[in-house]
Amino acid sequence: VQLQASGGGLVQAGGSLRLSCAASGRSFGSYTVGWFRQAPGKVREFVAAIRRSGATVYADSKKGQFTISRDNAKNTVYLQMSSLKPEDTAVYYCAADQSIILSSMTSYQHYDYWGKGTQVTVSS
Repeated sequence: VQLQASGGGLVQAGGSLRLSCAASGRSFGSYTVGWFRQAPGKVREFVAAIRRSGATVYADSKKGQFTISRDNAKNTVYLQMSSLKPEDTAVYYCAADQSIILSSMTSYQHYDYWGKGTQVTVSS
């Protein structure tokens, strides 16, 4: 499966953005999809993930601020980000895996497929 993240941009603090992760290939609905982000000089960190069942997992710091969803008919996973803060500035990546287990969903090492990132910049 090939992934393409989009929707990033420049936004003021307190604003919102919706990122999209569009996938090519069949059976996308059977994949777990995760969003990760990486700021300059920092390690890649988990943001949110959604299983094929629709079950979701969030980084503790993003609960209530970000919402992940999927539209399997469109082969797309979304990340709705609200109340953005300057510390949310990073390159955001989507990743997918068909056989990842629940306990590994927050670990980027366990995802097989990655898209190119999309830059999100939040100005103060």
